[in-house]
Amino acid sequence: MQQDNANPKQASSTVYELRVYQAAPGKLGELLSRFREHTTKLFERHGIKNVAYWTPADEPQKGNTLIYVLQHPSREAAAANWKSFQDDPEWKSVHEKSELNGKLVDKVDSTFLVLTDFSPPLS
Repeated sequence: MQQDNANPKQASSTVYELRVYQAAPGKLGELLSRFREHTTKLFERHGIKNVAYWTPADEPQKGNTLIYVLQHPSREAAAANWKSFQDDPEWKSVHEKSELNGKLVDKVDSTFLVLTDFSPPLS
């Protein structure tokens, strides 16, 4: 928090990425397992900060949706980090093995966000 005030340029270039995954029918549990066991660790390895993960409590999204937020130092870093992640041989292996019985995700939405000047700071 204090550090962001000391370096406004760093704070202003930070971006958050809101991602919403619609799981393939019956595949949310497998998708959550892949994130729990592999994806979050691989994100961190590639400079992508995990902020928070949610599943909706209400229908119609309950049981088929994963919502999460990532933090990146900048949009440029986000692009580079995603490329690095997608090119990672471990990710390719995990992805392929997890989808042997069919794809886990039907749809992905990604929205980049910047904090407003009145937002409480995120840690």
